[in-house]
Amino acid sequence: MALLLDLAPLRVSAPFRRLLIGLGVSNLGSQLTVVAVGLQVYAITGSTLSVGVLGICALVPLVVLGLYGGALVDAYDRRRVALYSSFGLWVVTLGLATQAWLHVDSVLLLYALVAVQSAGFAINNPARSSIIPRLIEPRLLPAANVLTTIETNVAMTVGPLIGALLVAVADFGPAYTIDAVLFTFALWALWRLPDLPPVGAAADAAELRGTEGARAKRGFASIVEGLHYLATRPNVRMTFVVDLIAMIFAMPRVLFPAVGVVFLGGGATTTGLLSAAYAAGAVLAGLFSGGLVRARWQGRVIVGSILTFGAAVTAFGVVLVAVGGDRPGTVLLGALVLAMIFLAVAGGSDSVSAVFRQTILQSATPDQMRGRLQGVFIVVVAGGPRLGDLVLGSESSWLGEGWAAVVGGLSCIVLLSVVAGVQRRFLRYDALHPVA
Repeated sequence: MALLLDLAPLRVSAPFRRLLIGLGVSNLGSQLTVVAVGLQVYAITGSTLSVGVLGICALVPLVVLGLYGGALVDAYDRRRVALYSSFGLWVVTLGLATQAWLHVDSVLLLYALVAVQSAGFAINNPARSSIIPRLIEPRLLPAANVLTTIETNVAMTVGPLIGALLVAVADFGPAYTIDAVLFTFALWALWRLPDLPPVGAAADAAELRGTEGARAKRGFASIVEGLHYLATRPNVRMTFVVDLIAMIFAMPRVLFPAVGVVFLGGGATTTGLLSAAYAAGAVLAGLFSGGLVRARWQGRVIVGSILTFGAAVTAFGVVLVAVGGDRPGTVLLGALVLAMIFLAVAGGSDSVSAVFRQTILQSATPDQMRGRLQGVFIVVVAGGPRLGDLVLGSESSWLGEGWAAVVGGLSCIVLLSVVAGVQRRFLRYDALHPVA
């Protein structure tokens, strides 16, 4: 059926199939570590603030090194960049396992390991993403990106549950050790890939490794070149702008803990259900994306998806405003179901937007620029939601969580409508003739 998930990329490309399997298994393990690190920091300190500092330790290296990581990807063989950075990430995971088995109980060591891990991810993620267009023909890129998005969302849904269970039953050491074992699947998949040397201008620089000019092109000058390219390519630039609008003004996740206590009842359980609903919506959107991946006017799909996202977040806020913040003693089941439905719609819409934003970036960008723009992509994806946490968190202190969601969702709709109206070229983006 055309409605169902398109599996054609798995059938036509054995390297992509191995990569998807390897990264899928390793992503599941990575989520075990995300949960285990947070739980271990809290077990050592008893402080939620100390757990929150983990987010800063992860975010700063990711933002600082994201652009440089993309420059490395464009200057060197992508398979080797991904393989070497993955090996570094594996060593960090072994370090986490070792400190847990030895009961070092040092928060500073955990912060340092997380920071190094994030720095490695800033190089590894652009490399992985830039590899996919070299393995899949352009017409199958949307379907391939749907598969990787589903894989990520499944890992983010199932991984934390397994990680928390492992810590509760077997302690931190086994959780990190299982991650280290699962990570070998990613190393296997990357090892089996063919060589993917740089092309175009980056290849010319690679041939001149002994010269000062080539070294500059692989450093700061290369980053500047990538940013200049982005500034002159309105369609690719719009993929970042529209995502920032959605994530900064309407990403609702920071509201979930308070919603579980003040509005819907159920505390941490309700918070978990709201997070799961968002992720489940993303997975369902992927499973029923068969017809959508063949969309020609991809800019319109992105704008429509984000408008739907804003409307769903607004409806979520309306539910909260309607029930009021009376700290119910029991779970308000009807309101919870409605809230979960709207969050599932928001998660699905966000997922569709992500698939086509990634597709436009991969299709309309020349190969020698893909790594650097993937570096920008990871900075936007990592930084946007963090800024959104700050914006909606601030609004909730003034307006309450319900009205913060309403205002955030409506702001997303209004701002996106204005930007799309000004950049009408993005609405005319044609997948058959991709122009950056």
